[in-house]
Amino acid sequence: MNPFETKLRHETDPADVWAAMQTAGGEGARPGFTLVDARSREAYARAHLPGAVSIHDELPAGPLVTYCWSPACNGATKAAARLHDEGRAVREMIGGFEYWVREGLPIEGAVGGDRLVGL
Repeated sequence: MNPFETKLRHETDPADVWAAMQTAGGEGARPGFTLVDARSREAYARAHLPGAVSIHDELPAGPLVTYCWSPACNGATKAAARLHDEGRAVREMIGGFEYWVREGLPIEGAVGGDRLVGL
């Protein structure tokens, strides 16, 4: 198998996640996966991606997409590895929260102006 196809089976990015959310079928519709925020409970409480659940809470059945703070954070990778070992269908969203915000996509909560540090 092409190594890049293999990589794409395990990774996604903010633009593709947002596109899947937009084509899910309207307001409140599930895109066929659940976003899982792998950051701390405090960071999740301040702001998270629309519809995301915290890794610290019970996760719903079905496919999952993990994310963390940024490309410099491996929390999403660690969460995806653990969930995969538990038999879950999971992908990691590269770029994380930081690149989601950089692309101008909506969040739930507040970023605090232009300051992203600490979320």
